[in-house]
Amino acid sequence: MTFTADIPGERLDAYLARVADMSRSAAQKLIEQGNVLKNGKKPKKNDRLEPGDVIDVEIPEPVAVDIQPTEMDLEIVYEDDDVLVINKPKGLVVHPAAGHQDDTLVNGLMHAMGDNLSGINGELRPGIVHRIDKDTSGLLAVAKNDYAHTMLASQLKDHSMARTYECIVVGSFREDSGTVDAPIGRHPSDRKKMCVTERNSRNAVTHWEVIKRYRGYTHIRCKLETGRTHQIRVHMAHIGHPILGDTVYGHKKKELGQDSQCLHAGQLCFRHPRDGRPVLVFAPLPDYFVEVIEKLERMN
Repeated sequence: MTFTADIPGERLDAYLARVADMSRSAAQKLIEQGNVLKNGKKPKKNDRLEPGDVIDVEIPEPVAVDIQPTEMDLEIVYEDDDVLVINKPKGLVVHPAAGHQDDTLVNGLMHAMGDNLSGINGELRPGIVHRIDKDTSGLLAVAKNDYAHTMLASQLKDHSMARTYECIVVGSFREDSGTVDAPIGRHPSDRKKMCVTERNSRNAVTHWEVIKRYRGYTHIRCKLETGRTHQIRVHMAHIGHPILGDTVYGHKKKELGQDSQCLHAGQLCFRHPRDGRPVLVFAPLPDYFVEVIEKLERMN
């Protein structure tokens, strides 16, 4: 892949994260491994760019690793020869990481699909096209081959893959709908968190609309225009309406029995990678979400 820099003074790793749709750490790893050239020469990750600088990026082939297949009850809501869509339950980690080596969605997919998964996203995330947080429930697209993965990833990049969420947030909105357009980057002091910041950030846009107002809370629908880490959680907290149960970006104590975010990815729409036909998939609100709504109804 070849890119041409357009913003003076932008760090190389930040630039790659922005234009190549990867994390800063992934960009830095590529630079350190010698897979990136700046004007034909090996750069440093903190090199500053000037408009017209030519950046060549070589994405290495994924390395096969021994991921332990684990039998689990996966709810597959759509499947064909190229794509499957999973309705992920709250609490299920998507890909292996420290403390979660054999109990993740990837482990379950390896058991269910074997080698019928794409390899583009790296050794620990076969098939995974986009992310959903551990404690977020709902729809997740999985590619069954590299062609499907490439086509779906391009839809994420050009914002044509429509991802719609529902959540319960703290407080009441004066308006019925709106848009949060605020860049998101790594928190300066807590590297596990994200925040709205102009420093080393990427643009982030979330559209929201009110579904129903309750006493002290609001049920809203959010549509992602971009897909940054923790985007809806960060944006809602930024405008003063943190998601119910989100102890990272909102209140630190349980609310209405929830100690993790009340956030569900309920609708996914994409163009099929083979023939371009629209595919629209829905996942109903899970039990934990319905129970919260029932509590709010009784409080009204």
